[in-house]
Amino acid sequence: MAIGIELLEQEEQDLYEHLRIIVDKGQSFLRIDKFLMYRIENASRNRIQNAIEQGNVLVNDKTVKASYKVKPLDVISVVLPHPPRDTEVYPENLPVNIAYEDNDVLIVNKEAGMVVHPGYNNYTGTLVNALVYHFQQLPTLPGNDGRPGLVHRIDKDTSGLLLISKNERSMTYLARQFFEHTITRKYLALVWGDIEKDGTVTGYIGRSVNDRRVMSIYDDPEKGKWSVTHYKVLERLNYVTLIECQLETGRTHQIRAHMKHIGHPLFSDAAYGGDRILKGTVFSKYKQFVENCFELMPRQALHAQTLGFTHPSLKKYIHFEAPLPEDFESVLQKWRKYSGAITEQNT
Repeated sequence: MAIGIELLEQEEQDLYEHLRIIVDKGQSFLRIDKFLMYRIENASRNRIQNAIEQGNVLVNDKTVKASYKVKPLDVISVVLPHPPRDTEVYPENLPVNIAYEDNDVLIVNKEAGMVVHPGYNNYTGTLVNALVYHFQQLPTLPGNDGRPGLVHRIDKDTSGLLLISKNERSMTYLARQFFEHTITRKYLALVWGDIEKDGTVTGYIGRSVNDRRVMSIYDDPEKGKWSVTHYKVLERLNYVTLIECQLETGRTHQIRAHMKHIGHPLFSDAAYGGDRILKGTVFSKYKQFVENCFELMPRQALHAQTLGFTHPSLKKYIHFEAPLPEDFESVLQKWRKYSGAITEQNT
């Protein structure tokens, strides 16, 4: 019996807290597996239930069942038999495409495929790893450990301009502009379908209840954060449309989720259903054409083209633009040629 107690004590000593959540005062009773699904990024309900069954989820320092109803001010801990990964970012000698640099800021033209900052399954090879190598003592916003220099971010497979702060003063100054929505950010996007006129998409954006990897738009403020995207039609190409999107807010996957929400997913966006033929003819020649486009650009057709802000030291508005990367430009030219051929046939 003594041996059993000793082993149990040893097991408890070897558990490390990875996540700690204090439930809000206004939280209604909710099953803990469902509650954690909304609070832990990229975690499925099945995975959470398995963790609960294994005793890796504690409520007020006690194990519970998946059916336990979370109550206000409960203290929830996720514990694992290994220490959490440290938040230190290790420098890596990776190439960085610098569009502009001075003593306060850095403008990076990020290539598609590069993750911006370390995170789940991507602890190395990120833009932040490269920045830490090339630049010393980058500042960090409070509560944003592991992301030095970043005041915003863009998705892994989105190309384009990213603003980096090089000191504490500029970070505070720029963060304020992002908070007040005075930063100009315009994206080029190729979307499925013929968009008839310019418009605005709004809604509360939050994790999809069906797939935690993607975002959905809700009418309920309890389910997400307010988001606003203005879009303008630049070029109609029969079955796809080139648009310019201007962000008023900057939420995760905002443009991708917004365009899916209004029935125009981004071309080649696998996560939001744009990686299959959604508009067009049934002819095999057309199908082969679209497949060729997908091969040319196996990622969402989204590019952060324009970035404008008031400079922290100069106190004047400055503006930058990044040309379309080769994959996006190639696909766009193919659609222009295809659309032109259709127009000739119909005249």
